[in-house]
Amino acid sequence: MSPVGAHSTTSSSDAGAEHGPIVEVESLCVRFPVKGGFGRTKKWVHALDDVNLFVGRGETLGLVGESGSGKTTLGRAVLRRAPITSGSVHFDGQDITHLGGEQLRQLRRRMQLVFQDPYASLNPRMTILELVAEPLVVHGMVRKAEEARADVYDLLDRCGLPGDAIDRYPHAFSGGQRQRIGIARALAMRPSLIVADEPVSALDVSVRAQVVNLLQDVQSEFGLSYLFIAHDLSVVRHISQRIAIMYAGRIAEIAPSNEVYERPRHPYTKALLSAVPIPDPVVQRERRREVLIGEIPNPIDPPPGCRFQTRCPMATDLCRTENPVLEQKSPGHWAACHYSDQLV
Repeated sequence: MSPVGAHSTTSSSDAGAEHGPIVEVESLCVRFPVKGGFGRTKKWVHALDDVNLFVGRGETLGLVGESGSGKTTLGRAVLRRAPITSGSVHFDGQDITHLGGEQLRQLRRRMQLVFQDPYASLNPRMTILELVAEPLVVHGMVRKAEEARADVYDLLDRCGLPGDAIDRYPHAFSGGQRQRIGIARALAMRPSLIVADEPVSALDVSVRAQVVNLLQDVQSEFGLSYLFIAHDLSVVRHISQRIAIMYAGRIAEIAPSNEVYERPRHPYTKALLSAVPIPDPVVQRERRREVLIGEIPNPIDPPPGCRFQTRCPMATDLCRTENPVLEQKSPGHWAACHYSDQLV
């Protein structure tokens, strides 16, 4: 097992560590084919490359990175909705890497997804009752949505929606309310894990905090674990116990939230943090910005060595030839950088 999967070596959720993590990802690789002439596969997109991490029980692991870094692909792979090229995914101690058919269908009752866009994720022709009860109908727990009316009403109430919402259609609600409906639908199956893929990025700033607080409230009530995918580091810090930083399909750094913000051990993490605005205008003007130059690596033809070496101000010949291993730099703090000790 990869050391990143050994939950006893980290300082994440102690309660979750007692019974092992809910999700373990080990040496995970995902490749997507690029078709050439006559439908032949000529090249491969390296979406994920040797990813190792775990999510503890009752824990929120924040997953951060630029667009195209592989965050959504990792979330889909955990849910077994993206093809796994190599490596493994364990859920609640069970290897689900090659699970299929009815076994996978039953497993997905315990793994749910909250989508990024609350406008596109809700069928405009279905009532809120039908939308929230749909997973129950699909899995044969009720024959029709009306049988679940009482349960749906309770879920909507817990998610802060008015009682008359149950018989209305999505067009009658704001973006924040629609996302609450999406959260209620994810909770309908009483899952153990929710993958939240940029759940607040499409919302107005004024309602983001409300939705994040709702996610925290239902996590405590239902004993949920979250894989929280986002690019807003301030939101991730608020909700996550640990944070994993992704770059070009690899994990660059993973550590408890405060460690990531106060003692980053990877130059990419430092660059991301320097881009987070500070409310104090005096401090904001005086702070040093880590401006990245160079090109993001091509996922079809990634460079040798460290993926970040094309943009890293600290890159040397070693970085261009040898891929840094994700190593533990301090208790619970892992980084993949040859020169991480120079950042302390």
